[in-house]
Amino acid sequence: MAKPVLYSYWRSSCSWRVRIALNLKEIPYDIKAVSLIKGGGEQHCNEYREVNPMEQVPSLVIDGHTLIESLSVMHYLEETRPQRSLMPQDCYKRAKVREICEVISSGIQPLQNLIVLIHVGEEKKKEWAQHWITRGFRAVEKILSSVAGKYCVGDEISLADCCLIPQVFNARRFHVDLRPFPIILRIDRELENHPAFRAAHPSAQPDCPPEAAK
Repeated sequence: MAKPVLYSYWRSSCSWRVRIALNLKEIPYDIKAVSLIKGGGEQHCNEYREVNPMEQVPSLVIDGHTLIESLSVMHYLEETRPQRSLMPQDCYKRAKVREICEVISSGIQPLQNLIVLIHVGEEKKKEWAQHWITRGFRAVEKILSSVAGKYCVGDEISLADCCLIPQVFNARRFHVDLRPFPIILRIDRELENHPAFRAAHPSAQPDCPPEAAK
């Protein structure tokens, strides 16, 4: 069977989520880099539009199928490769994992996505990103206060952790004050040296610019 191919951009948090999940499940894969900035964005070219009609990353070619949207991709991996599960068995805990994923993937990340920041404009983009990340992290911190253990939901790594860590990176990139979010920071510290998370980090990607890998 052909090795899965992940269409990815080194700094894309959505691509990063999927890289973490693939690594945690120990699924070998190849990366096909798609630059979101070169030549106005390679995601907009006709060739890539055939892969992903939303003209976004990631896209995953696996099992003879092409899948888009990071949460959908991660749930497919969970359902087709249930070993090294990234979802709790308990129904309530599963719901909380989905809740945290949804807050991040719908309520935070799209609002500080590249296409939105370009529309907002250079002068206001930092303030805009800080506002929406802070607002979303207040909700995430509140949810974590009732369900977090060592990780986001209990003591096992889940899809919620796959979503949280890239978003913390983005928060730092936009100089968000993270001091009001001690649980988020603790989980980030817990996972920063985990091999699967380190291997998925932007600085470890083949398309990471040398100056950003330092």
